[in-house]
Amino acid sequence: MPRSGRIRRRNGQVLLKPGHGMSAKQPAKNRAARGRGTLSRIDARYLQHTRVAVDDGWYQETEDEARPKTSVTLEKAKTIISKNSSPDIPFEQSINPYRGCEHGCVYCYARPAHAYLDLSPGLDFETRLFAKPNAVELLTEALADPAYRCRPIALGANTDPYQPIEREHRITRGIIACLERHNHPLLLVSKSSLVERDIDLLAKMARRGLAEVFISVTTLAPELMRRMEPRASAPERRLQTLARLTEAGIPAGVMFAPVIPALNDHELEQVLRRAAEVGANRAGYIMLRLPHEIKTLFKDWLKTHYPRKAGHVMSLIRELREGRENDPRFHSRMSGQGVFAALIRARFGNACRKYGLNREPARPLDTASFSRPVLRGGQYALF
Repeated sequence: MPRSGRIRRRNGQVLLKPGHGMSAKQPAKNRAARGRGTLSRIDARYLQHTRVAVDDGWYQETEDEARPKTSVTLEKAKTIISKNSSPDIPFEQSINPYRGCEHGCVYCYARPAHAYLDLSPGLDFETRLFAKPNAVELLTEALADPAYRCRPIALGANTDPYQPIEREHRITRGIIACLERHNHPLLLVSKSSLVERDIDLLAKMARRGLAEVFISVTTLAPELMRRMEPRASAPERRLQTLARLTEAGIPAGVMFAPVIPALNDHELEQVLRRAAEVGANRAGYIMLRLPHEIKTLFKDWLKTHYPRKAGHVMSLIRELREGRENDPRFHSRMSGQGVFAALIRARFGNACRKYGLNREPARPLDTASFSRPVLRGGQYALF
């Protein structure tokens, strides 16, 4: 906690010198933490007090603050399968092996979930991570439940299942191995080349019509990628991963997500072309979303890295969202509305036709071959 004399109050806010506690706003001159996507530990929305950094000219940043370290807490989860009823999302259930994501994508719509832990959706989201080592045990129990109804399970719907800490914890591989063992279908989305480690399992599933993988490629520009997704795999490395997946016979596609007006939208056709060249047969896109704290984080990031474009980018986003900075409504939140949204839809459709993507409707994954696990002491099915 700050020492006595460093706390002041104004209109219900607690004012702190920079570096003490979490800050809702930081001076525009502050640079991003090295190797991280966001600029601050913006307050979680459920905290009783909000705090604002005040720079009196005396504070000096320490090395630990300039290079915040990643910590991982082992969490004993109670359930592992999340249900979804949104008409915008093509799956009914998903699994998140981790909370938080070290990739540090500034635009990540999962950031606000850290507020439920009273942690910052800013730097805390990408530095204070939670792993679920009992995920495979919980998954096996869920699949063994006689009431369980087999539907494809999505990995990567919230945080990336192949973020760097997966190399050590291997929770994602355990989940895939469990699904493969019981002939359960899987949808997977990632922006990490680490997915190549599990090609052996994914290829087995693909031969039985049980797996489909999408690689997210947001930009082909290394400088933009380093600022926007600082710890994800490089763009060319992701395309190489896409090629290796298709070579292994795994149905693979590309996600151009998110589309950010006036920042990366001009790359849409190039990304789809490069993906098609390495064997992708499907493609999708999602428009940038700015729910809850992400609005502040993204605007601060824009002003820091692209100050001359910031106003134009935000004006186009408001145009997409009928004057707002975010639209949470079904059927419009993923694609936007208005002239710019219609232009992106048309460009995407034209590019897919030109490069041979989405030629045929996606083949549904096999749910009929599911083999329910039998727990110790359980009873095998008669038929």
